[in-house]
Amino acid sequence: MTLSYMKNPIHLVAILVCLLYGKALLAQFPSTYIFQKDDTVLRTQYLQQSVNKHKAAIASITQYSSDYKEFYNQQFEQAEGFWESTRPVTAPDIQAYLQEIVQKIITANDELNGTDARIVFSRDWWPNAVSMGDGTIAVNAGLFVFLENEAQLVYIISHELAHYHLAHTQSAIKGYVEKINSKEYKDEVKRLSKMEYGANRKIEDFMKSLAFDSRKHSRDKEAEADRKAFDFMKNTGYDRLAVKSCLQLLDKIDDSLYFPNSFSVNTFFNFPEYAFKPRWIQKESALFSEMKDEESFRDKKEKDSLKTHPDCSKRIALLQNDFDKETANGKLFLVNENLFHQLKRDFYFEMMEESYRSNSLSRNLYFNILLLSNHPDNKVAVYSITRCLNDLFALQKAHKIGLTIDAEDNGYPQSYNLLIRMLSRLKLDEILQVNTYFSKKYYSLVQDDEAFKKELIRLHDFKTN
Repeated sequence: MTLSYMKNPIHLVAILVCLLYGKALLAQFPSTYIFQKDDTVLRTQYLQQSVNKHKAAIASITQYSSDYKEFYNQQFEQAEGFWESTRPVTAPDIQAYLQEIVQKIITANDELNGTDARIVFSRDWWPNAVSMGDGTIAVNAGLFVFLENEAQLVYIISHELAHYHLAHTQSAIKGYVEKINSKEYKDEVKRLSKMEYGANRKIEDFMKSLAFDSRKHSRDKEAEADRKAFDFMKNTGYDRLAVKSCLQLLDKIDDSLYFPNSFSVNTFFNFPEYAFKPRWIQKESALFSEMKDEESFRDKKEKDSLKTHPDCSKRIALLQNDFDKETANGKLFLVNENLFHQLKRDFYFEMMEESYRSNSLSRNLYFNILLLSNHPDNKVAVYSITRCLNDLFALQKAHKIGLTIDAEDNGYPQSYNLLIRMLSRLKLDEILQVNTYFSKKYYSLVQDDEAFKKELIRLHDFKTN
């Protein structure tokens, strides 16, 4: 159950810097950044609550035990993996800010009193918010950076609270388990398996039709969550028209996939003393140029069926009568407007660093190149790129670089695909040369930075050993 609309969320990063740096509402990013220190005790407490919810779910099973256990275990693994990672932002001041907003929603709605929902920001970089079904609710940094005010954040939180309050995840599990255990389902699978020709294809099509039905059911639940979120906001003091502006913003995020890329690989890595080598990104065959986006082979009906959510315009239309009756008499900010905008700036760095922690080095390098391309005086980006190139050298030497870089994909921006291609072709000595001349170019900017000095020592050791 999410608010995401992007099938290929790496697009976010290709446009994120363009949007963030192009907006007057956002101040310039700092040249240095101190990353948030999380409350690990709180994270452990939240994990234990997920453990308890999982045990209760398992204990409640009365039939179709193996099927329910499979779903409940998957649900728990998602929550457990989240709480045991560095993805949740549990820094005390940030969590206090978020909980003050959440409390305004709960106080305004008696039916939410006593909820065990655990709501946090996540360092995940894709524009998404999710209710995991066990009370764990995360608002990704990659979505938050696009929001314009607290009222929109209240809608996002209310939407996910609605999913949890209405037990959408549990009802989806129940519906699917009962479906696959029904006599009609089993008889149909048995009939198709006995067909002399095309049995596997028929069964595959049958399963696909079930998936389409499930997607349609999910879209209905999204609309229901929108409606409930609108109601939840009624007495919060926030402007309920923010629901509409937020949905319009999400539509804009989707449209902004067409923004131009903000850097050229062959320009960024071209130095006077060490020229960019065209073979790093040249096509070796027609395979990449002939890759087809499988979406182009789907008809409109199938593509629409595969969407988890209705289009934003449709969601707005479903609430239009309510919007027409609403007057903008609520507030856009009630807790802390300054902190809201500070977090918009900070979360870019948080999600950038999270990609490094999760060993997604090609993505981390891409984030930092975008940042430096737009802000040539950003020390964090210079240090991070030097560190990343050092790590890639060590991994290449150990023949493990493939574990940390993505594969090219038609869904990625061209600049990211070319960066991936370059990283996969650089020889050991070439990585060292690129890093040497990159760090030389920006040395005067970061020469006094202790972390950068350590990376220069690593680079020197790599070159002399």
